[in-house]
Amino acid sequence: MEIFIYSDESGVFDNVHNEVFVFGGVFFLSREEKDIATRKYRHVESIIRKKEDRNDTEELKAAKLSPTTRNKIYRSLNNLEKFGVIIHQQRILGQIFKSKKSKRRYLDYAYKIALKRKFEQLILNKTINPNKVTAIYIFADERSVAKDERNELKETLEEEFKDGRFNETYSKFFAPMFPNLRSIEVSYCNSAKVTLVRTADVVANRLYRSVAENDTKTLSQRENFCITHLP
Repeated sequence: MEIFIYSDESGVFDNVHNEVFVFGGVFFLSREEKDIATRKYRHVESIIRKKEDRNDTEELKAAKLSPTTRNKIYRSLNNLEKFGVIIHQQRILGQIFKSKKSKRRYLDYAYKIALKRKFEQLILNKTINPNKVTAIYIFADERSVAKDERNELKETLEEEFKDGRFNETYSKFFAPMFPNLRSIEVSYCNSAKVTLVRTADVVANRLYRSVAENDTKTLSQRENFCITHLP
């Protein structure tokens, strides 16, 4: 079984001027499912461009759309498996914000936990069998990750989901979530060129706005949207 994940972020990871930062995205459990969603989302975009007289080359970023248009697009995603993590920045240890490396490590950790919670939900609901997962493909927006940091997320995810991890303090080995997983691929994409990263942009934007509107409960009540709060 192959799993395809598309994600984006919303907000600024800066505890001085911002209260929250979020990752959000969508899961697809087969290539066919992914391809169908791509065609459907492109169709939604074409309708919006035509109705609002927008250029065909213009990227429809959620932050630049009207609330009405954003809501219409989001409703078109109702049946997709979604995940998100809300990072409450004021609760994080201040030392994490002292260097780019420590900030990146925390964001990688938060991303890993968000994926893990979604996987746990899918396994609990018997949507996926962990023994049958052989490959995970992750596509994320490229805008915020430096080239020398790109392998670090992959290594973090491989440890959790593919290879297992060893806790030196307690001399204990934690088995990987997917014992037959052969590969995890992480790609950073230009959202203007990858349709489903734009889909993830809408999900992340909706999650971020739900915090501002104090309405995350409405989103989390949908069984296919797994929302994690950190710390």
